[in-house]
Amino acid sequence: MTFQALKQRHRQERDEQHENLRLRIHRALSWLQRAEMADDADGRFIFLWIAFNAAYATEIDDHLRLSEQETFKAFLQKLCSLDTAKRIDALVWQEFSGSIRVLLDNPYVFQSFWDHQSGKINEETWKKRFSGGKAAAQQALASGNTPALLGVLFNRLYTLRNQLIHGGATWNGAVNRQQMRDCTNLLGKLVPLILELMMDSPNTLWGDACYPVVNV
Repeated sequence: MTFQALKQRHRQERDEQHENLRLRIHRALSWLQRAEMADDADGRFIFLWIAFNAAYATEIDDHLRLSEQETFKAFLQKLCSLDTAKRIDALVWQEFSGSIRVLLDNPYVFQSFWDHQSGKINEETWKKRFSGGKAAAQQALASGNTPALLGVLFNRLYTLRNQLIHGGATWNGAVNRQQMRDCTNLLGKLVPLILELMMDSPNTLWGDACYPVVNV
């Protein structure tokens, strides 16, 4: 599903959507459009992540605030429960199964590896965590547990996101091309599907969007 097709559908349905959903989709589509315009993987990944963020981020009181990773994991789990046609399953288990397996074996998108490099944890600890993450992914793969697999996968994507957003990688750098291509291709298919599923479920409670529009 392309930006143009999703935008056309949104124009037809937005008047009937709850304000929170309408705003989320509107913002996410704007960043999806920008991602489609990007001619480099780094820029496309960043814009796709912003689109994903626009879709899931929720305004939560500070004393109830979850970590960002726990928030988007809960969001992905909700989407999987709403996906009665199993379109996310098809994407994960068929189209991108090979890329996902390679990504899960890649230590360079695993945060504990970098924590070891900076001296925060020892080698034994990061390797133990890496093995634990791979074991969790293998269990999810074996049982067909899509939400669990997405949870592990998005931990890796989040590390790549941090590398880019915090200036921890070189634009178009040769050292991370393969994981960048794999992650960008996956998000490029998953983000439009997420927006489609959200529009398929207009009566679902998505929560207040962050930074609401203020008329002055």
